[in-house]
Amino acid sequence: MGYTGIDPSIKDLFGPIEPMEGPRSSPCVLCKGSKNLCGKDKCALMVKYYARSRTVKMLDTVDLAGSSPPGVFIGRYGYPKVEVGPLVPPEFGDTSAMDTPETWVGKSIEEIVDFRFRLVRGKFQVGVKEFQNAGRMMDYTRDLALCVNSVDVEANFAKRPSGKIVLDDEIQPFGPSAKLNSFDISNPKYDHKVEKAFYDTDLKAVEAVRNLYKEGVLISKIQKAFSVGAFGIERNRRLVPTRWSITAVDDTLGKQLLKVTKTYPTIDEWRVYDWDQLDNRWSVLLMPTSWRYELIEAWYPNTAWNPLGKQIEIISSHELFNGRKEYAEIGGCYYAARLAVNELLMKERRQAGAVIFREAHPGYIMPVGVWNVRENVRRALTQTCNRFPSLNEALVHVSKRMDIPIRRWISTSEVLKDYLRQRRIDDYA
Repeated sequence: MGYTGIDPSIKDLFGPIEPMEGPRSSPCVLCKGSKNLCGKDKCALMVKYYARSRTVKMLDTVDLAGSSPPGVFIGRYGYPKVEVGPLVPPEFGDTSAMDTPETWVGKSIEEIVDFRFRLVRGKFQVGVKEFQNAGRMMDYTRDLALCVNSVDVEANFAKRPSGKIVLDDEIQPFGPSAKLNSFDISNPKYDHKVEKAFYDTDLKAVEAVRNLYKEGVLISKIQKAFSVGAFGIERNRRLVPTRWSITAVDDTLGKQLLKVTKTYPTIDEWRVYDWDQLDNRWSVLLMPTSWRYELIEAWYPNTAWNPLGKQIEIISSHELFNGRKEYAEIGGCYYAARLAVNELLMKERRQAGAVIFREAHPGYIMPVGVWNVRENVRRALTQTCNRFPSLNEALVHVSKRMDIPIRRWISTSEVLKDYLRQRRIDDYA
Protein backbone atom coordinates (compact mmCIF):
# COMPACT_ATOMS: atom_id res chain seq x y z
CA MET A 1 0.00 0.00 0.00
CA GLY A 2 1.43 3.39 -0.96
CA TYR A 3 0.86 6.75 0.68
CA THR A 4 1.37 9.96 -1.25
CA GLY A 5 3.23 12.63 0.67
CA ILE A 6 5.39 10.39 2.84
CA ASP A 7 8.99 11.54 2.75
CA PRO A 8 11.38 8.67 1.80
CA SER A 9 13.81 10.01 4.41
CA ILE A 10 11.60 8.66 7.20
CA LYS A 11 10.84 5.30 5.61
CA ASP A 12 12.46 3.53 8.55
CA LEU A 13 9.49 4.59 10.65
CA PHE A 14 7.30 2.27 8.62
CA GLY A 15 9.14 -0.97 9.28
CA PRO A 16 7.73 -4.35 10.37
CA ILE A 17 5.51 -4.45 13.43
CA GLU A 18 6.77 -6.65 16.22
CA PRO A 19 3.97 -8.04 18.43
CA MET A 20 4.26 -7.41 22.14
CA GLU A 21 4.41 -10.64 24.08
CA GLY A 22 2.29 -10.92 27.23
CA PRO A 23 1.39 -13.48 29.86
CA ARG A 24 0.19 -16.88 28.70
CA SER A 25 -2.43 -17.08 31.39
CA SER A 26 -3.55 -15.11 34.42
CA PRO A 27 -1.11 -15.49 37.35
CA CYS A 28 -3.51 -13.86 39.81
CA VAL A 29 -4.58 -17.09 41.54
CA LEU A 30 -0.96 -17.97 42.34
CA CYS A 31 0.12 -14.41 43.13
CA LYS A 32 -2.75 -13.13 45.28
CA GLY A 33 -1.39 -9.61 44.90
CA SER A 34 1.90 -10.25 46.71
CA LYS A 35 4.47 -11.54 44.19
CA ASN A 36 3.96 -9.24 41.18
CA LEU A 37 3.86 -12.27 38.89
CA CYS A 38 1.87 -10.31 36.33
CA GLY A 39 4.65 -7.76 35.98
CA LYS A 40 2.54 -4.78 37.06
CA ASP A 41 3.98 -2.20 39.41
CA LYS A 42 0.82 -2.41 41.52
CA CYS A 43 -1.93 -5.00 41.80
CA ALA A 44 -5.29 -3.54 40.76
CA LEU A 45 -7.19 -6.04 42.88
CA MET A 46 -5.22 -5.17 45.99
CA VAL A 47 -5.50 -1.41 45.46
CA LYS A 48 -9.28 -1.81 45.28
CA TYR A 49 -9.34 -4.30 48.15
CA TYR A 50 -7.48 -2.01 50.56
CA ALA A 51 -9.58 0.99 49.58
CA ARG A 52 -12.74 -1.06 50.10
CA SER A 53 -11.52 -2.60 53.36
CA ARG A 54 -10.87 0.84 54.84
CA THR A 55 -14.47 1.73 54.08
CA VAL A 56 -16.00 -1.55 55.21
CA LYS A 57 -14.50 -1.15 58.68
CA MET A 58 -16.59 1.97 59.05
CA LEU A 59 -19.75 0.37 57.68
CA ASP A 60 -20.56 -2.48 60.03
CA THR A 61 -24.01 -1.02 60.46
CA VAL A 62 -27.26 -0.37 58.61
CA ASP A 63 -27.18 3.30 59.62
CA LEU A 64 -24.85 5.74 57.91
CA ALA A 65 -24.29 9.45 58.43
CA GLY A 66 -21.93 11.56 56.38
CA SER A 67 -21.53 14.41 53.91
CA SER A 68 -22.40 13.60 50.29
CA PRO A 69 -19.99 15.41 47.88
CA PRO A 70 -22.90 15.78 46.66
CA GLY A 71 -23.14 12.66 44.54
CA VAL A 72 -25.88 10.52 43.00
CA PHE A 73 -25.95 7.42 40.84
CA ILE A 74 -28.60 6.26 38.40
CA GLY A 75 -28.22 2.63 37.31
CA ARG A 76 -29.09 1.21 33.89
CA TYR A 77 -29.88 -2.43 34.59
CA GLY A 78 -33.58 -3.22 34.44
CA TYR A 79 -34.34 -0.09 32.40
CA PRO A 80 -36.93 1.48 32.34
CA LYS A 81 -37.07 0.62 36.05
CA VAL A 82 -33.68 1.51 37.47
CA GLU A 83 -31.94 1.72 40.84
CA VAL A 84 -31.38 5.28 42.02
CA GLY A 85 -29.78 6.82 45.07
CA PRO A 86 -27.21 9.00 46.82
CA LEU A 87 -23.46 8.50 47.21
CA VAL A 88 -22.46 9.04 50.84
CA PRO A 89 -19.12 8.55 52.65
CA PRO A 90 -19.01 7.67 56.37
CA GLU A 91 -17.47 11.06 57.22
CA PHE A 92 -18.46 14.70 57.54
CA GLY A 93 -16.98 17.86 56.10
CA ASP A 94 -16.06 19.04 52.62
CA THR A 95 -16.10 15.82 50.58
CA SER A 96 -16.56 17.52 47.20
CA ALA A 97 -13.24 16.16 45.87
CA MET A 98 -14.66 12.63 45.97
CA ASP A 99 -17.06 13.33 43.10
CA THR A 100 -15.46 16.17 41.14
CA PRO A 101 -13.31 14.51 38.44
CA GLU A 102 -12.22 17.87 37.03
CA THR A 103 -9.90 18.09 40.06
CA TRP A 104 -8.38 14.61 39.73
CA VAL A 105 -5.72 15.18 37.06
CA GLY A 106 -2.35 14.60 38.72
CA LYS A 107 -3.71 12.31 41.41
CA SER A 108 -2.57 8.70 41.68
CA ILE A 109 -4.68 5.63 40.99
CA GLU A 110 -4.67 4.94 44.74
CA GLU A 111 -6.01 8.40 45.57
CA ILE A 112 -8.80 8.17 42.99
CA VAL A 113 -9.84 4.68 44.07
CA ASP A 114 -9.79 5.72 47.71
CA PHE A 115 -12.08 8.67 46.92
CA ARG A 116 -14.55 6.43 45.14
CA PHE A 117 -14.58 3.47 47.50
CA ARG A 118 -15.36 5.71 50.45
CA LEU A 119 -18.65 6.58 48.74
CA VAL A 120 -21.46 4.21 49.72
CA ARG A 121 -24.28 3.90 47.20
CA GLY A 122 -27.80 3.78 48.55
CA LYS A 123 -30.38 2.51 46.09
CA PHE A 124 -34.09 2.19 45.54
CA GLN A 125 -36.04 1.36 42.39
CA VAL A 126 -37.84 3.98 40.30
CA GLY A 127 -39.41 4.04 36.83
CA VAL A 128 -37.54 6.52 34.64
CA LYS A 129 -40.78 8.22 33.55
CA GLU A 130 -42.56 8.04 36.93
CA PHE A 131 -39.78 9.54 39.03
CA GLN A 132 -41.48 12.91 39.66
CA ASN A 133 -44.09 11.25 41.86
CA ALA A 134 -41.82 8.59 43.36
CA GLY A 135 -41.69 10.02 46.86
CA ARG A 136 -39.37 11.76 49.27
CA MET A 137 -36.23 9.68 48.61
CA MET A 138 -36.39 10.55 44.92
CA ASP A 139 -36.92 14.22 45.74
CA TYR A 140 -33.87 14.19 48.02
CA THR A 141 -31.79 12.42 45.36
CA ARG A 142 -32.71 15.12 42.86
CA ASP A 143 -31.94 17.82 45.41
CA LEU A 144 -28.45 16.41 45.91
CA ALA A 145 -27.78 16.65 42.17
CA LEU A 146 -28.76 20.34 42.24
CA CYS A 147 -26.52 21.22 45.18
CA VAL A 148 -23.24 23.08 44.99
CA ASN A 149 -21.91 22.10 48.41
CA SER A 150 -21.38 18.93 50.42
CA VAL A 151 -24.68 17.90 52.01
CA ASP A 152 -25.17 16.07 55.32
CA VAL A 153 -27.07 12.81 54.87
CA GLU A 154 -28.51 10.25 57.27
CA ALA A 155 -29.34 6.92 55.67
CA ASN A 156 -30.90 3.70 56.89
CA PHE A 157 -30.25 0.56 54.81
CA ALA A 158 -32.15 -2.69 54.57
CA LYS A 159 -28.86 -4.48 55.29
CA ARG A 160 -25.20 -3.67 55.81
CA PRO A 161 -23.70 -2.16 52.60
CA SER A 162 -21.58 -4.57 50.59
CA GLY A 163 -21.07 -5.53 46.99
CA LYS A 164 -18.66 -6.68 44.32
CA ILE A 165 -16.05 -4.39 42.79
CA VAL A 166 -17.23 -2.96 39.47
CA LEU A 167 -14.89 -1.90 36.65
CA ASP A 168 -16.27 0.36 33.93
CA ASP A 169 -14.46 2.69 31.55
CA GLU A 170 -17.55 4.90 31.27
CA ILE A 171 -18.14 5.70 34.95
CA GLN A 172 -15.97 6.23 37.99
CA PRO A 173 -15.43 3.31 40.39
CA PHE A 174 -17.73 3.24 43.39
CA GLY A 175 -17.86 1.51 46.74
CA PRO A 176 -20.26 -0.81 48.56
CA SER A 177 -24.02 -0.47 48.14
CA ALA A 178 -27.30 -1.52 49.73
CA LYS A 179 -31.01 -0.92 49.34
CA LEU A 180 -32.29 2.08 51.25
CA ASN A 181 -35.15 2.07 53.72
CA SER A 182 -34.97 5.85 54.09
CA PHE A 183 -32.64 8.82 54.03
CA ASP A 184 -32.74 12.51 54.92
CA ILE A 185 -30.62 15.48 53.93
CA SER A 186 -29.83 18.77 55.66
CA ASN A 187 -28.09 22.06 54.86
CA PRO A 188 -28.43 21.90 51.06
CA LYS A 189 -27.20 24.90 49.09
CA TYR A 190 -28.42 24.86 45.52
CA ASP A 191 -26.40 25.91 42.50
CA HIS A 192 -28.53 28.85 41.38
CA LYS A 193 -27.68 28.39 37.69
CA VAL A 194 -28.69 24.73 37.76
CA GLU A 195 -31.73 25.50 39.91
CA LYS A 196 -32.93 28.10 37.38
CA ALA A 197 -32.75 25.52 34.58
CA PHE A 198 -34.63 23.03 36.77
CA TYR A 199 -37.56 25.41 37.31
CA ASP A 200 -37.73 26.40 33.63
CA THR A 201 -40.07 23.62 32.50
CA ASP A 202 -40.39 25.11 29.01
CA LEU A 203 -36.66 24.95 28.31
CA LYS A 204 -35.46 21.95 26.30
CA ALA A 205 -32.87 19.75 27.99
CA VAL A 206 -30.33 20.29 25.22
CA GLU A 207 -30.60 24.06 25.64
CA ALA A 208 -30.28 23.76 29.42
CA VAL A 209 -27.07 21.75 29.04
CA ARG A 210 -25.62 24.24 26.55
CA ASN A 211 -26.57 27.29 28.62
CA LEU A 212 -25.08 25.93 31.83
CA TYR A 213 -21.84 25.04 30.05
CA LYS A 214 -21.60 28.58 28.67
CA GLU A 215 -22.16 29.92 32.17
CA GLY A 216 -19.17 27.96 33.46
CA VAL A 217 -20.91 25.15 35.35
CA LEU A 218 -18.65 22.08 35.62
CA ILE A 219 -19.47 19.30 33.18
CA SER A 220 -19.68 16.78 36.04
CA LYS A 221 -22.33 18.99 37.72
CA ILE A 222 -24.33 19.23 34.49
CA GLN A 223 -24.16 15.47 34.03
CA LYS A 224 -25.52 14.78 37.53
CA ALA A 225 -28.46 17.14 37.09
CA PHE A 226 -29.18 15.74 33.63
CA SER A 227 -29.22 12.20 35.01
CA VAL A 228 -31.89 12.97 37.63
CA GLY A 229 -34.28 14.48 35.07
CA ALA A 230 -33.73 18.07 36.18
CA PHE A 231 -33.82 19.51 32.65
CA GLY A 232 -36.26 19.65 29.77
CA ILE A 233 -39.90 20.30 29.01
CA GLU A 234 -41.81 19.02 32.02
CA ARG A 235 -43.80 16.26 30.31
CA ASN A 236 -40.63 14.92 28.67
CA ARG A 237 -38.43 14.75 31.75
CA ARG A 238 -37.07 11.38 32.78
CA LEU A 239 -34.18 9.76 34.61
CA VAL A 240 -31.08 9.01 32.57
CA PRO A 241 -28.62 6.33 33.75
CA THR A 242 -25.34 7.90 34.86
CA ARG A 243 -23.36 6.03 32.21
CA TRP A 244 -25.58 7.41 29.45
CA SER A 245 -25.82 10.93 30.86
CA ILE A 246 -22.04 11.36 30.84
CA THR A 247 -21.75 10.64 27.13
CA ALA A 248 -24.97 12.49 26.28
CA VAL A 249 -23.60 15.71 27.78
CA ASP A 250 -20.16 15.32 26.17
CA ASP A 251 -21.77 14.61 22.79
CA THR A 252 -24.26 17.48 23.04
CA LEU A 253 -21.61 20.03 23.95
CA GLY A 254 -19.14 18.75 21.37
CA LYS A 255 -21.69 19.02 18.57
CA GLN A 256 -22.61 22.54 19.64
CA LEU A 257 -18.98 23.68 19.52
CA LEU A 258 -18.48 21.97 16.16
CA LYS A 259 -21.25 24.02 14.59
CA VAL A 260 -19.08 27.06 15.26
CA THR A 261 -15.52 25.75 14.87
CA LYS A 262 -16.33 24.31 11.43
CA THR A 263 -16.90 27.87 10.20
CA TYR A 264 -13.48 29.15 11.30
CA PRO A 265 -10.34 29.28 9.12
CA THR A 266 -7.97 26.34 9.53
CA ILE A 267 -4.73 26.46 11.45
CA ASP A 268 -1.66 26.91 9.24
CA GLU A 269 0.74 24.41 10.78
CA TRP A 270 0.99 20.89 12.11
CA ARG A 271 0.92 20.71 15.90
CA VAL A 272 1.50 17.96 18.46
CA TYR A 273 0.54 18.34 22.12
CA ASP A 274 2.02 15.78 24.54
CA TRP A 275 0.99 14.66 28.02
CA ASP A 276 1.63 11.69 30.35
CA GLN A 277 -0.59 10.64 33.23
CA LEU A 278 -1.43 7.38 35.07
CA ASP A 279 1.00 5.55 32.76
CA ASN A 280 -0.96 6.75 29.74
CA ARG A 281 0.91 8.57 26.98
CA TRP A 282 -1.05 11.11 24.99
CA SER A 283 -0.13 12.86 21.75
CA VAL A 284 -2.74 15.10 20.13
CA LEU A 285 -2.02 15.86 16.48
CA LEU A 286 -3.78 18.93 15.05
CA MET A 287 -3.81 19.15 11.26
CA PRO A 288 -4.16 22.25 9.01
CA THR A 289 -7.26 20.78 7.38
CA SER A 290 -11.01 21.00 7.61
CA TRP A 291 -12.58 19.12 10.54
CA ARG A 292 -11.88 15.41 10.81
CA TYR A 293 -11.26 13.56 14.03
CA GLU A 294 -10.05 10.24 15.36
CA LEU A 295 -9.24 8.73 18.74
CA ILE A 296 -6.85 5.76 18.66
CA GLU A 297 -6.21 3.80 21.84
CA ALA A 298 -3.49 1.18 22.24
CA TRP A 299 -3.87 -1.16 25.21
CA TYR A 300 -0.75 -3.02 26.28
CA PRO A 301 -0.82 -6.47 27.84
CA ASN A 302 -1.41 -6.23 31.60
CA THR A 303 -3.64 -3.17 31.29
CA ALA A 304 -7.27 -2.98 32.37
CA TRP A 305 -8.79 -3.97 29.05
CA ASN A 306 -6.03 -6.30 27.88
CA PRO A 307 -5.15 -8.28 31.02
CA LEU A 308 -4.39 -11.60 29.33
CA GLY A 309 -3.43 -10.46 25.85
CA LYS A 310 -0.19 -11.49 24.20
CA GLN A 311 0.10 -8.41 22.04
CA ILE A 312 -0.93 -4.77 21.98
CA GLU A 313 -4.61 -4.26 21.15
CA ILE A 314 -5.50 -1.11 19.19
CA ILE A 315 -8.98 0.30 18.65
CA SER A 316 -10.10 3.51 16.98
CA SER A 317 -13.17 5.52 15.98
CA HIS A 318 -13.29 8.47 13.61
CA GLU A 319 -15.42 10.97 11.77
CA LEU A 320 -14.88 13.22 8.76
CA PHE A 321 -16.34 16.69 8.19
CA ASN A 322 -19.98 15.56 8.21
CA GLY A 323 -19.66 13.58 11.43
CA ARG A 324 -20.84 10.03 12.11
CA LYS A 325 -24.25 8.46 12.61
CA GLU A 326 -23.35 5.32 14.57
CA TYR A 327 -22.23 5.27 18.19
CA ALA A 328 -18.43 5.23 18.34
CA GLU A 329 -16.87 1.79 18.67
CA ILE A 330 -14.43 3.15 21.22
CA GLY A 331 -17.26 4.27 23.50
CA GLY A 332 -17.82 7.41 25.55
CA CYS A 333 -14.14 8.35 25.55
CA TYR A 334 -14.54 9.35 21.90
CA TYR A 335 -17.05 12.10 22.69
CA ALA A 336 -15.15 13.28 25.77
CA ALA A 337 -11.94 13.80 23.79
CA ARG A 338 -13.80 15.42 20.87
CA LEU A 339 -15.25 18.00 23.25
CA ALA A 340 -11.80 18.79 24.68
CA VAL A 341 -10.32 19.37 21.21
CA ASN A 342 -13.14 21.68 20.18
CA GLU A 343 -12.79 23.71 23.36
CA LEU A 344 -9.28 24.64 22.23
CA LEU A 345 -10.39 25.37 18.66
CA MET A 346 -13.22 27.53 19.96
CA LYS A 347 -10.79 29.48 22.12
CA GLU A 348 -8.46 30.07 19.16
CA ARG A 349 -11.31 30.65 16.69
CA ARG A 350 -9.76 28.10 14.35
CA GLN A 351 -10.65 24.83 12.63
CA ALA A 352 -8.41 21.77 12.40
CA GLY A 353 -8.33 18.05 11.93
CA ALA A 354 -7.35 16.02 15.00
CA VAL A 355 -5.87 12.59 15.63
CA ILE A 356 -5.34 11.57 19.25
CA PHE A 357 -2.82 8.83 20.00
CA ARG A 358 -3.13 7.09 23.37
CA GLU A 359 -0.86 4.36 24.69
CA ALA A 360 -2.16 2.74 27.88
CA HIS A 361 0.81 1.06 29.54
CA PRO A 362 0.78 -1.58 32.31
CA GLY A 363 0.80 1.02 35.08
CA TYR A 364 -2.79 1.83 34.13
CA ILE A 365 -4.12 -0.99 36.24
CA MET A 366 -7.82 -0.16 36.15
CA PRO A 367 -10.28 2.05 34.27
CA VAL A 368 -11.30 5.14 36.24
CA GLY A 369 -13.95 6.66 33.96
CA VAL A 370 -14.50 8.77 30.86
CA TRP A 371 -13.41 11.86 32.77
CA ASN A 372 -9.85 10.51 32.52
CA VAL A 373 -9.88 11.02 28.75
CA ARG A 374 -11.67 14.36 28.73
CA GLU A 375 -9.56 15.95 31.47
CA ASN A 376 -6.22 14.59 30.28
CA VAL A 377 -6.81 15.69 26.68
CA ARG A 378 -7.82 19.07 28.08
CA ARG A 379 -4.58 19.17 30.09
CA ALA A 380 -2.52 18.05 27.08
CA LEU A 381 -3.92 20.96 25.08
CA THR A 382 -2.75 23.44 27.72
CA GLN A 383 0.87 22.40 27.22
CA THR A 384 3.24 24.21 24.87
CA CYS A 385 2.77 22.46 21.55
CA ASN A 386 5.42 21.30 19.10
CA ARG A 387 4.94 22.97 15.70
CA PHE A 388 5.94 21.44 12.37
CA PRO A 389 5.83 22.46 8.70
CA SER A 390 4.74 19.00 7.52
CA LEU A 391 2.93 15.84 8.53
CA ASN A 392 6.16 13.89 8.11
CA GLU A 393 7.95 15.86 10.77
CA ALA A 394 4.95 15.72 13.10
CA LEU A 395 4.87 11.92 12.77
CA VAL A 396 8.59 11.71 13.47
CA HIS A 397 7.92 13.51 16.75
CA VAL A 398 5.05 11.16 17.62
CA SER A 399 7.25 8.16 16.81
CA LYS A 400 9.78 9.34 19.38
CA ARG A 401 7.05 9.70 22.00
CA MET A 402 5.30 6.39 21.45
CA ASP A 403 6.62 2.84 21.58
CA ILE A 404 4.34 1.59 18.81
CA PRO A 405 5.78 2.09 15.29
CA ILE A 406 4.20 4.86 13.21
CA ARG A 407 3.32 2.35 10.52
CA ARG A 408 0.94 0.60 12.87
CA TRP A 409 -0.68 3.85 13.96
CA ILE A 410 -1.23 4.80 10.31
CA SER A 411 -2.56 1.37 9.37
CA THR A 412 -5.14 1.77 12.15
CA SER A 413 -5.98 5.41 11.43
CA GLU A 414 -8.72 6.10 8.90
CA VAL A 415 -8.10 9.84 9.09
CA LEU A 416 -4.37 9.59 8.36
CA LYS A 417 -4.90 7.07 5.57
CA ASP A 418 -7.54 9.29 4.02
CA TYR A 419 -5.20 12.27 4.09
CA LEU A 420 -2.15 10.41 2.80
CA ARG A 421 -3.97 8.64 -0.04
CA GLN A 422 -5.57 11.71 -1.53
CA ARG A 423 -3.72 14.17 -3.66
CA ARG A 424 -4.41 17.69 -2.56
CA ILE A 425 -4.91 20.78 -4.69
CA ASP A 426 -1.71 22.12 -3.10
CA ASP A 427 0.20 19.24 -4.72
CA TYR A 428 -0.36 20.94 -8.10
CA ALA A 429 0.37 24.51 -7.00
